[in-house]
Amino acid sequence: MCVATDDQIQQWADEAEAGYDVDALKRRGRGRPGRGAEPMQVVAVRLTAEELDALDAAAAKQDMTRSEAIRAALAHFAA
Repeated sequence: MCVATDDQIQQWADEAEAGYDVDALKRRGRGRPGRGAEPMQVVAVRLTAEELDALDAAAAKQDMTRSEAIRAALAHFAA
């Protein structure tokens, strides 16, 4: 759990009171950046604790995220 300090809350309040550049916020876009021209789809997969541990270990060994490791495994499987 993350706990905000009084100083952090004051910084947020000061920032809000100063106002935000709405145009800059709109330019940032929403969500994660895309991986391609077409929209992505999220697919839920159920894994056991052991499968998840194995996935995390394999991903860490290759310096990948879980998602990158799953996509690499899928690409290998589909080839």
